[in-house]
Amino acid sequence: MGGTLQATLLYLVLYLVLLHICRCSNIAVSQDEEWKTATATYSKETDGSIITEGACGYGDLHKISYGKHSAGLSGILFNKGSTCGACYELRCVDHILWCLLGSPSVTLTATDFCPPNYGLSKDYGGWCNFPKEHFEMSEAAFAEIAKRKADIVPVQYKRVKCERSGGLRFMMSGSSHFYQVLITNVGSDGEILAVKVKGSRTGWIPMARNWGQNWQSNVNLKGQPLSFEVTISSGRTLTSYNVAPANWQFGQTFEGKQF
Repeated sequence: MGGTLQATLLYLVLYLVLLHICRCSNIAVSQDEEWKTATATYSKETDGSIITEGACGYGDLHKISYGKHSAGLSGILFNKGSTCGACYELRCVDHILWCLLGSPSVTLTATDFCPPNYGLSKDYGGWCNFPKEHFEMSEAAFAEIAKRKADIVPVQYKRVKCERSGGLRFMMSGSSHFYQVLITNVGSDGEILAVKVKGSRTGWIPMARNWGQNWQSNVNLKGQPLSFEVTISSGRTLTSYNVAPANWQFGQTFEGKQF
């Protein structure tokens, strides 16, 4: 009996040791494979940054603090708009002529879609053709990793946590029978998976993605203080209670909690 117990304990210890070794190996592999390869170009704007509305619906990117550190993503990365708000770290690599010395990196927020151009080769103008992984940056952000004279550069990228100042921002829009909220300044994952809204006279109502980070509901919520429940891609959920007062109006923006 005693020998059987000792053998069982020995097997258990060996199992735990092997499990720990496997976990460490997996972590090491994931760290080695963290950076992925892509290409990058830049869009020429008068002030060196991207200020156009874009496919995520953010409007003036300076007003919502994304500004020059914004990027349009090719279709495979944009994922029909679900990636809007996500943050990426980029660095120029493998091009001694165009990459800045030391391969400095820059962190960007996904704010737009880079459309394909199947009339051109993926290597000569069709940089956003499926399944290419490509970033169209602002000129100012591009200049932080590569020389402006470059047309297109090879880059490495990885998803990173978004560092935001202040809380989530909720901008109201719509009409008496159509309610929509644009959610910006999302920290952590940056990428929103689901949204619910609650008025003082309702339960929690799931909202549908309209486009980009605009979320909609057909319920009339006027005249009620509003609370929001936001779930990001990692599965974390944050609830901001009574963000908007009962007398809120379309066009107003309110600030909630932060991840």
